[in-house]
Formats: sequence, structure tokens, C-alpha cells
Amino acid sequence: MATRCVCGATKHDNEVRRISPDFSQQGWFAMTRKNNWLLTAVQVGLLAWSGASFSADKVYVANEGADTVSVIDTTSFKTLASVRVGKMPHNVQVSPDGKFAWVTNNGEPGPTTDASVQKGMAQGAHEAMAQPGAVWVIDTSTNAVVAQVPVGMHPAHVVVSPDGSFAYVTNGGDNTVSVIDTSSRSLVATISVGQFPHGLRISPDGKEVYVANLKGGSVSVIDTTSHKEVAKVPAGKGPAQTGFTPDGRFAFVSLSQENAVAMIDPATRKVVRKIRVGAGPIQLYATPDSRTLLVANQGTRKKPGKTVSLIDLQSFKVAKIVVTGAGAHGVVVDRDGRFAYVTNIYANSVSVLDVTERRVTKTVPVGKSPNGISITP
Repeated sequence: MATRCVCGATKHDNEVRRISPDFSQQGWFAMTRKNNWLLTAVQVGLLAWSGASFSADKVYVANEGADTVSVIDTTSFKTLASVRVGKMPHNVQVSPDGKFAWVTNNGEPGPTTDASVQKGMAQGAHEAMAQPGAVWVIDTSTNAVVAQVPVGMHPAHVVVSPDGSFAYVTNGGDNTVSVIDTSSRSLVATISVGQFPHGLRISPDGKEVYVANLKGGSVSVIDTTSHKEVAKVPAGKGPAQTGFTPDGRFAFVSLSQENAVAMIDPATRKVVRKIRVGAGPIQLYATPDSRTLLVANQGTRKKPGKTVSLIDLQSFKVAKIVVTGAGAHGVVVDRDGRFAYVTNIYANSVSVLDVTERRVTKTVPVGKSPNGISITP
């Protein structure tokens, strides 16, 4: 920028006049106004770019023992809100556009909600809540519940299709998956699957849904065009949650009663190998680069697991075991693959795990018995 002399004229002003003696004062001021306008435009653009690039994500946590959903800011790692939802919310999923969070629960909260029925997936959790339930929809801009959609008996998990058109809900109490039209927020299909369906994920191309049948020892494959089960893959004991690598090469299912993860080839729909992990593995999630799979090892209430296994997807071996909190259950990874967020169901907290450094950098207190977890896309 031009510096101003004691007399009030700038050095740049004097230099222009020496170079162009007949350069008018009016022309000089016009040029200055133009330059100032350009500078302001650049500054505004930089501010806008900065805000877009560094806007904080939000993590949503279903607190099954508190009938709430905690909202965590990923910059400050502080709880922004606690949203009151239905009875015993088990899972939450943010829509691909980030506008809504879908929460599975058992209807209107009662005065005697008791999370003690949560005894660990390896020992048949949720059996005490086999009753009709619902999915509640939270507007993420206001944290207000804007819809309640009835589904089947005891809904467990919910996922939303990549294009945002449909939500799929496992109903553990009646061995079905409910399909919801997200625009009308109405039930459009009910699909029969294996025994006690629990976790589910959609393939990266959006064509199939893999459903872990906890008591059926299998993974149901649902075609998203026909909304029908097209295959049932034998997996092992206690399938709790499924997952995919973003590149679509592999599918996974945690085997809560084998302390292992089964890898499935989506092309052949067969288990190609099993990898030993910690006690009672529940949720799992692959990093965006498809190189690492994080597995939360919950253990049991009497003997809680406190770790997350990081599986190297090149060697197919556990490369690191990270200690989190008691009852590590849910796990999600941010879009950059830098941080993972892990719910500790017996410690009432969320661990923030630095994926690069492979260590926990922060622990955030949340509601009682935090279970499912999701992050804005």
C-alpha cells in the first residue's frame, strides 16, 4: 500500500506525478477508488472462502439412556445442543445434504426409561424393547424435531441413500427393513430379511444395502431398485454392523460373538477372510482413502471393551489398537479422514481419535449410554 508523507501526499502519488506531469487530480482519485474497490472485493472473497473452507462439522450422538441426541462441534469439541427425542434412541444418521438427522427410537419417551436393558450386543441387547417404534427427523439448522415416521418393531439402525431419496431402517423385533420416502416422510416398502436385523450400510454406488442379521448369522443384500432381498450371505456368529470401503472393493461385517470382522467380496457375495479384533466388536467404519478400517470393541457390561482396532486394508492385519473408553460402540470418520469419533456406551462419552497419529486427543462428555453416531457430510 502507498505510504503517506507528513504533508499529506503519498509517495505513490508523487511518483505518478513525476512520471506523468499532466496526470489530473481527478484521474488519480478515480484510479484510487477503483483500486480500493478491487481490494475490498478480494478481501470479501477471501473471507467467504475462508468461512466455507473452515466451517465446523457437527457430530450427532444417540444417547440411548437419556432419550436425547447430543450435537458436538468438531472445532471446539463442545456440545452445542441436547435434542429431546423418542424413547431409547439407538442410532442416528445425517442425510447426505446435511440438512436432517434421522433417529431410531421406540416412540414417545416414558417417565421410567431405563438403559439397563442395554447389556451388550454380544449378549442379545434390545430384546426387552421389541415393540413398534419410529424414526424421528431433526432439522440440523434448528435442532427441532420436524417429523415422526412409524416403522416396525424395535427399530435399530437407519441409513439414507446417497441421493437422499430413501431411508432404510432395520426392525429387530419383526425381522424386516422399512423403506421411507424422505420427501413425503412416509413408509413405501417393508422388506423381510434375516433374524434380528441390526446394523446396515449402503454400497458406495447406492445399488445395494447390506444388513447384519444379529441372530441369523448372515448378511442380507437388498437391491435398492426393487427394494427386495436378493441374497443372504452366511457370515458368522453375531453379525452386528456392516460397512464398505469407499472404493467399493470390500464389504465388512462385525462378528460380535467371534471377536472378528468378516471381509466380503461384493462381486461374489462371499466371505473371503476373517480378521481377529477386540472383544465384542460392534460398529466399523473405513477411512475415505479405503486404506484403514476402524472397529469399535464394546466387550460386555461386566467386562467392557475399551479399544478401537485399526485394520490395515493392504496387509489385512490389525496395525494399531487405540484405547478409548469403556464400551466402545459407535464409530464414524470425518470426510478428510483425519478424525474418528467413538461412542463409549458405558463411560457416557465420545472419544476423538486422531487417525493419523493413532491416538485419542479429546474426550467429550455426552448423555447416558451413547450409542449410534454420525457426522455432517
